[in-house]
Amino acid sequence: MSEGIFLGLAPDPQGGARQSLNLKRANRHGLIAGATGTGKTVTLQGIAEGFSAAGVPVFVADVKGDLAGIAMAGSPTFKNADKLVARAAEIGLENYSYSDNPAIFWDLYGQQGHPIRTTISEMGPLLLARLMNLNETQEGVLSIAFRYADEEGLLLLDLGDLQAMLSFCAENADMLSAKYGSVTKASVGTIQRQLLQLDSQGGGHFFGEPALDIHDFLSVDDKGRGYINILAADKLMQSPKLYSTFLLWLLSELFETLPEVGDPEKPKLVFFFDEAHLLFDDAPKALTDKIEQVVRLIRSKGVGVYFITQNPIDIPEDVAGQLGNRVQHALRAFTPRDQKAIKAAAETFRINPDLDIATAITELKTGEALVSVLQDDGSPSIVQRTLIAPPRSRLGPLDAKERAIIQSISPVAGKYDEAIDRESAEEILAARGSAAAAAAQASKAQAEAEKAAAAQAKIEAKAREQALREQARAEAAAAREAAKPSALGKAVQSATRSAASTVGRQVANELSKAVFGGSTRKSSGGGIAGRLVRGILGGLFK
Repeated sequence: MSEGIFLGLAPDPQGGARQSLNLKRANRHGLIAGATGTGKTVTLQGIAEGFSAAGVPVFVADVKGDLAGIAMAGSPTFKNADKLVARAAEIGLENYSYSDNPAIFWDLYGQQGHPIRTTISEMGPLLLARLMNLNETQEGVLSIAFRYADEEGLLLLDLGDLQAMLSFCAENADMLSAKYGSVTKASVGTIQRQLLQLDSQGGGHFFGEPALDIHDFLSVDDKGRGYINILAADKLMQSPKLYSTFLLWLLSELFETLPEVGDPEKPKLVFFFDEAHLLFDDAPKALTDKIEQVVRLIRSKGVGVYFITQNPIDIPEDVAGQLGNRVQHALRAFTPRDQKAIKAAAETFRINPDLDIATAITELKTGEALVSVLQDDGSPSIVQRTLIAPPRSRLGPLDAKERAIIQSISPVAGKYDEAIDRESAEEILAARGSAAAAAAQASKAQAEAEKAAAAQAKIEAKAREQALREQARAEAAAAREAAKPSALGKAVQSATRSAASTVGRQVANELSKAVFGGSTRKSSGGGIAGRLVRGILGGLFK
């Protein structure tokens, strides 16, 4: 087998065989497993150094905060320096010396490295549904929201955009249900609550722009060494679903972005997935199938995926069957599950007739592991009990000053540090809502104005009608007044009637005398006749 990344030495009586990871088969994935404190992190650090020295970029999650030391050279004053030197001598590593590695620090929260962001659209409804623990019905509603946003040209960039889109779905549930299928306000409300919970866990830092350019993970320094991309995951591990979903998204992005290369002489990128069991905990079958598909196919993109976990049975069989390069540290047989894990791990190795694998797994010391790697022809090597080679960089964390200096000279310094908030679904929907509200307000104002105008016209018509009636009454009263005689007329009329009455009486007297012979003697016959004549004449002169 051609020399690749030196992993360690199988001591006598097994012949002192050197164990190396074949670069041509490094994209066939791998597994580093073992109980806590058995040396998994140190093994990972040494393998990452080997890939970097070979010009292969690396991505690794720093779960405990101690992998950041890979950016600095080790030192004889380090507390475990004597053990590293002793191990180097024990395995015959004559050229052992301390050295640093080119590193780029990343952090979803932007505190211990460059921010890593992606957009809601790039994450997609499947991974978001898993991140928010949605059921099938709720996932369907989320997919409808994505579909409508895509058809309407509404960019879903951050959590604010998705919240605005979900509010729109709740307000227009009937319209969306008629076109896409059932959309209920209850389902939308559940998604919104989960989204708020995700935001409270810091998920809002992950969604937005500028989005990560995956090619920034594939760079090498001026010496041809691959950059080791270190994700600060100590805080991220407090939100395990966000951690695992982010790493799965990253794998998916690599798969969708990188071109097919088959089996290159060395990988284009090696991806280390620490605490790998979190990826599969409570994962629905659809998601597990997607993980298995990505792991199976991403090999042809030149990407190797290495899972790091305490117990090898944490990895589903369909995925574990694709992990050709294996480093198994000690397991403890304290429980029936532990015993099952030991048996399962032993059965995955190519049998070594000189080694009782199941027994050896429980007897391995710290810094010792069972190693089996793929050979040139693609077959696994016989498992060997191996003393793992020591890393050359610092074992332990960096202080804040060291981290700041390394970050300041990063090849992506300034590219991702400032967030960008361009117009997207939240702003567009808000503008539409404002326009609709303004139009409704204008329509309401117009209706109220028309109503007020109609009321004013009615009042004015009533006032005109009242004025006309008053005018008519006034004219009638004036006519009646005009028809009445004046005071002078009344006096003349009265005088005339009085004079006429006097004349009438005189005429009547004279007529009476003439008729009745002028007798003035009062008699019943003459008196009556006289009064009759006077009455008639008096009535005529009135």
